[in-house]
Amino acid sequence: MRHAMILAAGRGSRLRPWTDTTPKPLIEVCGRPLIDWRLSALAQAGIGDVVINVAWLADQIRSYVADGARWGLRVRYSDEGEAALETGGGIANALPLLPADEPVLVCNADVWSDFPLARLATLDWPAGRLAHLVLVPPLPGMRADFDLVDGQVVDAAVPPWTFSGISLIHPALVAGRQARAFALAPCLRRAMAQSAVSGEVYDGVWSDIGTPERLAEVNHR
Repeated sequence: MRHAMILAAGRGSRLRPWTDTTPKPLIEVCGRPLIDWRLSALAQAGIGDVVINVAWLADQIRSYVADGARWGLRVRYSDEGEAALETGGGIANALPLLPADEPVLVCNADVWSDFPLARLATLDWPAGRLAHLVLVPPLPGMRADFDLVDGQVVDAAVPPWTFSGISLIHPALVAGRQARAFALAPCLRRAMAQSAVSGEVYDGVWSDIGTPERLAEVNHR
């Protein structure tokens, strides 16, 4: 598995006013833009090809990342126009740029984590699996999403884990869907009903840089 996708099209409204003029992936964390950390981690994991979906202030992201050569990567862009297509729609829109028959490492651009991505690059992938999710303990005030039972991601009345924004996604999960705005969660839940979503829990460094408070916390560690 040598292909990855960075989800970078969101407006980042909770980080306004900074994101009024700077796209969230270019917000600096510990002296470097968030997307710089993501690209470096992907390169270290042995990824060669990266697709970045863009919408809000897309030209700034294109200008900063360019073709990805300075990270040793080949970067291409899936442009969503003025309005982002959410996670599911963003992946569906990028399908022409992604391999059709193997999983893709998908990361949110605003994730701050030391999760070892190389572990996903070598994960066994049985026939019929559609996704593998990295789950984490929820941060204070954050909603939990799923449970994990015998390696399978499942729903629960009181779920203990949050989806980290790091995953392997097989293109078949959204194949056949129109490239319009739709969430990924309903697709995952349909696949979960077929026992087609595996997962793991990571208890290391992780944060979703979605609020000024989380940004400040990470910058002051």
